[in-house]
Amino acid sequence: MGKKIFLALLMVAFASSSAWAAGIVVGSLNDMTGPTSDVGKDNAAGVREAVAYVNDTGGINGKKIDLRMYDYGYKVPEAITIYKRFKSVDRVTMILGWGTGDTEALSPTVGKDKMPYLSDSFSGHICDPKKAPYNFVYGTDYSTNARAALISWYEEVWKKDPKWAEERAKGKPRFACFYSFPHPYASAPIRAIKDQAALLGFDLVPDQDVALSAIDAKSQVLAAKRHKPHLIWHGNTTNSVAVAVKDAYALGLGADHIVNNWGFDENLIKLAGKASEGVIGIGVCAFYGLDVPLMPQVKAYAKKVNPSLEEKDRTTRAVMGWVKVLLAREAMTRADKAGKLNGPGIKEAFETLRNYNIAEIPNVLGRPPITYTATDHRPGSSATVYVVKNGKIVHLKTVDLKERYPDLWPKWLGW
Repeated sequence: MGKKIFLALLMVAFASSSAWAAGIVVGSLNDMTGPTSDVGKDNAAGVREAVAYVNDTGGINGKKIDLRMYDYGYKVPEAITIYKRFKSVDRVTMILGWGTGDTEALSPTVGKDKMPYLSDSFSGHICDPKKAPYNFVYGTDYSTNARAALISWYEEVWKKDPKWAEERAKGKPRFACFYSFPHPYASAPIRAIKDQAALLGFDLVPDQDVALSAIDAKSQVLAAKRHKPHLIWHGNTTNSVAVAVKDAYALGLGADHIVNNWGFDENLIKLAGKASEGVIGIGVCAFYGLDVPLMPQVKAYAKKVNPSLEEKDRTTRAVMGWVKVLLAREAMTRADKAGKLNGPGIKEAFETLRNYNIAEIPNVLGRPPITYTATDHRPGSSATVYVVKNGKIVHLKTVDLKERYPDLWPKWLGW
């Protein structure tokens, strides 16, 4: 009897190991406990849900994704340690990355190792294939986003809103940035947004250092108030952006606010309340629950995979997780069909995408078409800008930087 049980267990173990061998191992680096976990937890949930959907709908040409997800707490040394595990223990085919600091730190290594790396960091610094050949981003890069947000405020608010009529008559708009100075994510687009401010004729006033984990920004607001800015750029994630916006409202700063994509979501309205009215921000895909293609599947798999999470608490971060996974699926599917399901093959597959709609459905999950080339890994030049109006996020403007600045667009690669 003991021998039979042993043989049965051995057969189960063999079958299980064979099943794993037939799968495609994908690594996922996430922040679920660190300073960007305010947006990271829902994104990680979305990644899990999207992988379940992919596996239920044919996988990668019949092969299922074996997801290996790790929380690194937004610590670069921990990310480097996990990367070594991905490579030597998990033997992943590609990686879904997270933060800017770790993505930029790992970029030379993933290039040397020929490891495809699709990240939630949209840093423009990793979009130049000459410097980061194996890095890809699925959202419009931070620098393009920042330029688009600034342009949108200038054209739709500064030039049109009667509240600024008197100030317009006096001269140029005054502009400052609130962000965490030490963090590569928050500082990534600062050069670009200040360059755009110069192009539009803004006057710059001193920036303010606001921690990613800030629970109070009164001192920064009061310091900025001395310079009477008309506009503030926020480069942090949602929780600390909400703190700064609320404190600016309470202390009568009198400035408008524009926000990078990781600081602008459904929770900003919940956290900042009436202070969020009129705030302008970037969205790289649809907000949760909007009537766009594939959203019913997003909601269905949320209930299936993470039933403990309430729908009212889900955000665009989960949708972003889906976009990331579905884009990775497309690259791996193309590489596999070509008999090149490896690093160079997946890189090559990404670089074949031309005006590609996720899941080959126009505007699926609110993501504009994506194009990569062997010389430019920016996924597109068009950024979608939103504004909080009557307590809801509504579309304000879509800005195509390449169309507006055809001569400068190529020069901005890598900013």
